[in-house]
Amino acid sequence: MNPPLAQGESSLRVVIAGGGPVGLTAANLLASAGVDVVLIERNPSTSDEAKAISMDAESLRVLHGLGLGARLDAVIAPGTGVRFYGRRQQRLFQARGARPYVFGYAIKSQFSQPELEQVLMRQLERRDHVTLHMSTEMVSYRQDADGVEVTLRGAGGVEDTVYADYLLGCDGGRSTVRKQAGITMAGKSFDDVWLVVDTVGDSHDDRCSMHFGDPDRPRVIVPGGDGRCRYEFLLRPGEGDAREQPPFDLIQRLLAPYRTITPDQVERAVNYRFSGLVAERWRDRRVFLLGDAAHMMPPFAGQGLNSGIRDAANLCWKLALIDGGYASPTLLDSYAAERKPHAEITVRASILQGRIVMTTNRAAARVRDAAVTAMLRIPWGRRYLVHLKYLPKPHFRSGLVVRDGSPADELVGSALDQPWTLHPDGATRRLDAVLGDRFNLLGVDVTDQEWERAIAALRPLPMRCVDVVLGDRRPRTGGSRPAIGDADGELEALLRPAAGKFVLLRPDRYVAAVFPSEHAGATAARLRAVLGTGRLLDTISAAKGKQ
Repeated sequence: MNPPLAQGESSLRVVIAGGGPVGLTAANLLASAGVDVVLIERNPSTSDEAKAISMDAESLRVLHGLGLGARLDAVIAPGTGVRFYGRRQQRLFQARGARPYVFGYAIKSQFSQPELEQVLMRQLERRDHVTLHMSTEMVSYRQDADGVEVTLRGAGGVEDTVYADYLLGCDGGRSTVRKQAGITMAGKSFDDVWLVVDTVGDSHDDRCSMHFGDPDRPRVIVPGGDGRCRYEFLLRPGEGDAREQPPFDLIQRLLAPYRTITPDQVERAVNYRFSGLVAERWRDRRVFLLGDAAHMMPPFAGQGLNSGIRDAANLCWKLALIDGGYASPTLLDSYAAERKPHAEITVRASILQGRIVMTTNRAAARVRDAAVTAMLRIPWGRRYLVHLKYLPKPHFRSGLVVRDGSPADELVGSALDQPWTLHPDGATRRLDAVLGDRFNLLGVDVTDQEWERAIAALRPLPMRCVDVVLGDRRPRTGGSRPAIGDADGELEALLRPAAGKFVLLRPDRYVAAVFPSEHAGATAARLRAVLGTGRLLDTISAAKGKQ
C-alpha cells in the first residue's frame, strides 16, 4: 500500500508497541499508506536473536509489497517444503505443495530473523510519517472515546506521553499491552523441553527442512542460507530445563551425527517449552493484539511469524481506509472476526502435527509410519500429505466478504493467487505488478456497459479497474483501463468461475466479492454495512435518494 488513501496529512496516529518483525511489518504497512506511526521498542536496535526461521509464500507476498525488492531476496533462502522421516530414519515423504510456487513465491523459505529485521528497519527509516522510540518501553496506557494515551519510559528512566488514535500490541508472548488490557489466553503450555541451536559454518545444502520422527530423539533440522542451520532436539529428563543455558558439551554431543561444532559457530542456543495459546479477545476498544501477543503456537507447522504477518496485513489496510475517510472504525470489528478463527485452527494443527510426528511412543511411531505409507499409495492420501492439505489455509466466513450463493463463491474470502499475466505489449508479469495498492476491481470478460454499472455502484471505494481476458486471446490496447490476458493457463483456471463477472480484491489481496453487474448495487450495499459511515456509505445513500 504505497500511496496514501487520502491527500494531505494523516488524520490518524497509531502507536505500535514492539519492534520485532510483526511490529516492523505493521509500521511499514501503515507508513507506506500515509498513516502516522510511532514505533516503541525496548531494545536499542533490532534483535540479534535468530528466533523465527521459516516464511511462507503469503508472508513473502506481503513483504515484497513493501518495496523491499532485492534487499529482501538477499536474506531469504527459497525452500522446497518439509521432508518427513520415520522411526528408523527412513524417508517417508516430502510435503512440497501442489506447485513449487504459490502467490508467486516458494511455498516455504528459510531466513535469518536478525537480517530480516534490519531490512525492515532500514525501509522504515526511509519513510515519512514515522517516529521511532528505541531503548524505550511502554509503561502503561489509558484510553477513552477519543484516543489512547501511552506512557513511555526511555533511557535514564525519563517518562514521556504519546497520544494516538490506536495502539497495536506487537510486543510478544509476554505482552505488556495484553496484560494491561486484562486479556487472558486460552490453551495450554507443554512440559516437553526442546533444545534449539542456531549454527553457522554448516555444510547442509538441502533446501527443505527435515523432521525426524525418531521416538528415541525427535528432532528437526532447518538449513538456511550462507551456511546457517537450525537444529532442534527434544531433551530427555535430566538433560536440561526451560530457560537454562544449555552446556556446550550437550550441543556438541547432539550435533555429532551431523557435524563438528566449535563454540564460536553457535549463534544461539536455548532450552524452551512451547505453548499453544490464543488470546480470548484481540481487541480492547482502541487497542489491538497482533503476533505472539495474540497467539502462540508450537513451531512444527512453521506458522508463528507467518500468522503475525497475516495479522498486520489484515489490520493495517483497514486503519488506512479509515484514515482516508472511506470507512468508519466499525470496520475494525472485522479484524478478529477474520483472523482469530484461522489462528485457533492453526494452533490446533500445529499441536496435532507435533504429537504425531514428534511422538516418543514407539508403538505410536510404528502406527504413524504404517498409516503414512498406506496414505501415500492412495491418490487422495498422497495429495493430502504432499500438497500440505493438512495445513489450514485462511478463508474468511465473515468480515468484509460478500457471497451470493453462486459457484464463484469459492473464491470469496480467500487470497487470490498471482499467476503470470499477458499484457498488450506481449510482456508477461505477475498479477501483483498489475494491481494497485488499494482495492482492485477485475472485470472478467465483461462489457463496457457492465463496467459503467459496477463503477457507478462502487466508485467511492478507492480502487483500480483492470480488464481480464480469458481464453487464447490477446488483451486489447488503448483502452481506458489496463488489460491482461492468460499467459500459461493459470489465470484461466483461477478466474474461469468468475467469467462474465467482477472480482473485487481487497488491499490484502483477499477476494471481497464476485458479482455480475446487475448485482453491483446490492453488493455495494452489503459492503457498506461493514465499512460503516465512510464516503462509500454517504455516496450510496445519496444515490439512492435520487432514485
